[in-house]
Amino acid sequence: MITITTKSPYALRALAELGRSGDGPVPIGELARRREIPPQFLEQLFASLRRAGILRSQRGVKGGYSFLREPSSISVLEIVELLDGPLGRGAEGVFAEAADAAREVLVGVTVQDVIDRELAEAGQAMYHI
Repeated sequence: MITITTKSPYALRALAELGRSGDGPVPIGELARRREIPPQFLEQLFASLRRAGILRSQRGVKGGYSFLREPSSISVLEIVELLDGPLGRGAEGVFAEAADAAREVLVGVTVQDVIDRELAEAGQAMYHI
Protein backbone atom coordinates (compact mmCIF):
# COMPACT_ATOMS: atom_id res chain seq x y z
CA MET A 1 0.00 0.00 0.00
CA ILE A 2 0.90 3.64 -0.13
CA THR A 3 1.82 4.46 3.44
CA ILE A 4 3.49 7.62 4.67
CA THR A 5 3.38 7.96 8.44
CA THR A 6 4.01 11.12 10.47
CA LYS A 7 7.73 10.26 10.50
CA SER A 8 8.45 11.53 7.00
CA PRO A 9 6.60 14.88 7.16
CA TYR A 10 8.08 15.62 10.61
CA ALA A 11 11.57 14.74 9.42
CA LEU A 12 11.17 16.85 6.29
CA ARG A 13 9.95 19.85 8.31
CA ALA A 14 12.91 19.51 10.66
CA LEU A 15 15.36 19.10 7.77
CA ALA A 16 13.98 22.25 6.16
CA GLU A 17 14.48 24.09 9.44
CA LEU A 18 18.01 22.73 9.69
CA GLY A 19 18.71 23.95 6.16
CA ARG A 20 17.34 27.40 6.96
CA SER A 21 19.46 27.63 10.13
CA GLY A 22 22.86 28.02 8.49
CA ASP A 23 25.98 25.88 8.33
CA GLY A 24 26.73 25.03 11.96
CA PRO A 25 25.24 22.31 14.10
CA VAL A 26 21.76 23.00 15.45
CA PRO A 27 20.58 21.40 18.72
CA ILE A 28 17.76 18.91 18.28
CA GLY A 29 15.73 20.66 20.98
CA GLU A 30 15.86 23.91 19.04
CA LEU A 31 14.68 22.28 15.81
CA ALA A 32 11.91 20.47 17.70
CA ARG A 33 10.76 23.69 19.36
CA ARG A 34 10.76 25.72 16.15
CA ARG A 35 8.75 23.10 14.26
CA GLU A 36 6.59 21.92 17.17
CA ILE A 37 7.79 18.32 16.97
CA PRO A 38 8.18 16.17 20.09
CA PRO A 39 11.96 16.23 20.81
CA GLN A 40 12.24 12.52 21.62
CA PHE A 41 10.48 11.61 18.37
CA LEU A 42 12.71 13.94 16.36
CA GLU A 43 15.80 12.46 18.03
CA GLN A 44 14.75 8.99 16.82
CA LEU A 45 14.18 10.27 13.28
CA PHE A 46 17.48 12.14 13.16
CA ALA A 47 19.33 9.11 14.56
CA SER A 48 18.03 7.11 11.57
CA LEU A 49 19.09 9.88 9.19
CA ARG A 50 22.53 10.00 10.82
CA ARG A 51 22.99 6.23 10.47
CA ALA A 52 21.97 6.53 6.80
CA GLY A 53 24.70 9.13 6.16
CA ILE A 54 22.37 12.09 5.60
CA LEU A 55 23.15 13.96 8.82
CA ARG A 56 26.07 14.23 11.19
CA SER A 57 25.88 14.91 14.90
CA GLN A 58 28.28 16.82 17.09
CA ARG A 59 28.32 16.46 20.85
CA GLY A 60 29.02 19.16 23.37
CA VAL A 61 27.96 22.67 24.21
CA LYS A 62 28.03 23.76 20.57
CA GLY A 63 26.71 20.42 19.39
CA GLY A 64 23.72 19.45 17.36
CA TYR A 65 22.95 18.19 13.89
CA SER A 66 24.11 19.36 10.49
CA PHE A 67 23.91 17.97 6.97
CA LEU A 68 26.53 15.41 5.98
CA ARG A 69 25.25 15.46 2.40
CA GLU A 70 24.12 18.48 0.46
CA PRO A 71 20.34 19.02 0.78
CA SER A 72 20.19 19.22 -3.02
CA SER A 73 21.37 15.59 -3.22
CA ILE A 74 18.68 14.21 -0.89
CA SER A 75 15.32 13.41 -2.48
CA VAL A 76 12.11 13.47 -0.50
CA LEU A 77 11.56 9.88 -1.67
CA GLU A 78 14.83 8.87 -0.02
CA ILE A 79 13.62 10.31 3.30
CA VAL A 80 10.19 8.67 2.97
CA GLU A 81 11.58 5.24 2.13
CA LEU A 82 14.26 5.43 4.79
CA LEU A 83 11.77 6.23 7.54
CA ASP A 84 8.55 4.57 6.29
CA GLY A 85 9.80 1.76 4.06
CA PRO A 86 9.34 1.28 0.32
CA LEU A 87 6.47 3.35 -1.01
CA GLY A 88 3.84 1.14 -2.55
CA ARG A 89 5.26 -2.14 -1.26
CA GLY A 90 2.72 -4.84 -1.97
CA ALA A 91 0.43 -2.53 -3.96
CA GLU A 92 -1.40 -3.96 -6.95
CA GLY A 93 -3.43 -2.61 -9.83
CA VAL A 94 -4.50 1.01 -9.56
CA PHE A 95 -2.79 1.31 -6.18
CA ALA A 96 0.53 0.27 -7.73
CA GLU A 97 0.01 2.95 -10.38
CA ALA A 98 -0.73 5.52 -7.67
CA ALA A 99 2.41 4.49 -5.78
CA ASP A 100 4.47 4.84 -8.97
CA ALA A 101 3.05 8.33 -9.53
CA ALA A 102 3.82 9.31 -5.94
CA ARG A 103 7.37 7.93 -6.24
CA GLU A 104 7.87 9.94 -9.43
CA VAL A 105 6.84 13.17 -7.68
CA LEU A 106 8.85 12.54 -4.53
CA VAL A 107 12.05 11.50 -6.33
CA GLY A 108 11.92 14.78 -8.27
CA VAL A 109 11.85 16.97 -5.14
CA THR A 110 14.92 17.45 -2.96
CA VAL A 111 15.29 18.70 0.58
CA GLN A 112 16.82 21.84 -0.93
CA ASP A 113 13.68 22.34 -3.01
CA VAL A 114 11.60 22.19 0.18
CA ILE A 115 13.92 24.74 1.85
CA ASP A 116 13.70 27.03 -1.17
CA ARG A 117 9.89 26.78 -1.23
CA GLU A 118 9.69 27.68 2.44
CA LEU A 119 12.00 30.65 1.96
CA ALA A 120 9.94 31.84 -1.01
CA GLU A 121 6.69 31.48 0.93
CA ALA A 122 8.17 33.35 3.90
CA GLY A 123 9.29 36.12 1.57
CA GLN A 124 5.85 36.37 0.00
CA ALA A 125 4.20 36.43 3.40
CA MET A 126 6.44 39.24 4.55
CA TYR A 127 5.86 41.16 1.32
CA HIS A 128 2.10 41.22 1.92
CA ILE A 129 2.36 42.50 5.49
